[in-house]
Amino acid sequence: MAQPPKTPPPPYFNINPEEAAKKLTDPISTARFAKAAAFASKGRDDLAKRGYAPDGNKRLRRFSVWEICKYLIPVAPAHFRRVLKQNESLPQGEGEGGAKWFTLEDVLKLRDHFASEGVSTREYRPYRPEGVDAKVISVANFKGGVGKTSTAAHLAMSAALDGYRVLVIDLDSQGSMTSIMGGQVEDEWQTAFPLMAKHYAQHVAAENEVRAAAGQAPIPLDETLTEALGFAAKQVIQKTHWPNIDLIGAQLNLYWAEFQVPVWRMQMQSWPLWDALSGFLEDEGLYQEYDIIILDTPPALGYLTINALAAADILLIPLGASFLEFDSTGRFFDMLYSTFASIEDGENAMRRQHGLEEMRFEWDAVRALITRFDAAQQTDLANVIQAYFGDFMTTYRQEMTAMVGQAGEQVNGIYEADYREFNRDTYVRGRETFDRTWAEVKELILGCWWRDLQMAEEGGE
Repeated sequence: MAQPPKTPPPPYFNINPEEAAKKLTDPISTARFAKAAAFASKGRDDLAKRGYAPDGNKRLRRFSVWEICKYLIPVAPAHFRRVLKQNESLPQGEGEGGAKWFTLEDVLKLRDHFASEGVSTREYRPYRPEGVDAKVISVANFKGGVGKTSTAAHLAMSAALDGYRVLVIDLDSQGSMTSIMGGQVEDEWQTAFPLMAKHYAQHVAAENEVRAAAGQAPIPLDETLTEALGFAAKQVIQKTHWPNIDLIGAQLNLYWAEFQVPVWRMQMQSWPLWDALSGFLEDEGLYQEYDIIILDTPPALGYLTINALAAADILLIPLGASFLEFDSTGRFFDMLYSTFASIEDGENAMRRQHGLEEMRFEWDAVRALITRFDAAQQTDLANVIQAYFGDFMTTYRQEMTAMVGQAGEQVNGIYEADYREFNRDTYVRGRETFDRTWAEVKELILGCWWRDLQMAEEGGE
């Protein structure tokens, strides 16, 4: 009788130590990390440039009449073509007949024309009330790999396609958002760092005026702070390949801020370090220059993230539908509470001593967003997460589609992908993933603006 074949043992049995030792390299010195970093930098540049034009620049693709009429301007294709024929001064696009393609700059000009000449009941331009500030959206979670940067990038692109003026600030020293937006950042002086340094230096300068009047020695300003005092936001804001998205980029040296900010705070206890980001946004007039400001944060609750959270009107927390990400996000909420409650307690104790009004942190809205959702595998757990987080959750779960992965391989957002590279139904489904997320976020933004207006009117009575 034939013996059944033996099942081989698990691969971790019977490992020969002598043979294992032969596979080892020499001990690793710190210099080897530099070599690995150089290889990774070269590879990152090569991969990032997959979505670039042959001349090394990133360019936004053109949009077809079908896309424009379906997604961007609410008009029928036949009427759209008729308007172009009747108005030769309008952008006419490239191509022949009905197969014309338009830049986003063209689309923005066409929006303006339809807004002035079209049906008054249609939304040719997005709602943006006069006299209110831009809304700041921070995308944060201290767990990595939850889709933070992807969500932030697609929200920026969604808002831009909708016609809003968007500023993206990359606060993650890994610089992934900067790569997606085609930014070039040589050192920390092309990041948000000098603007945060300027905020501190201005407080030191004001304090030194008080000290001088009292005959006290000034707090010294080093070379970095002296240089930062003369800095302006326009020196670090870059144009991107999107005509209505600007960028303050990031690179590895931005991480230095995590060490420098607490040093500044120790030198001057009265400096509100959590206001460094919102301070320059206000001082430089960026709340008026843009409609929406999106902050992409590091996967840690450090000083850069604290600044992003304190500056935010709307806080978005992406997470996957898994136990570990649910657990981590719950701990993130706990750290948010303990961090900001501690700041409030410390500041208000001092304010009470001086008879000043107490301060508190407030956000217009907070939403947790399930990303990379697989309905076939994760619906039960997603329902549990929804039940526990309640009104902190968005109603839509951002599904993972093949199109998202394919666009990501080109270091592009799905809105940058040419739909002709996909089956049209695949494109529509893939785009809907982020369109529906944008719809919920846009509803929050518009609701917040409306509430701001009502409060301003009530305050003016």
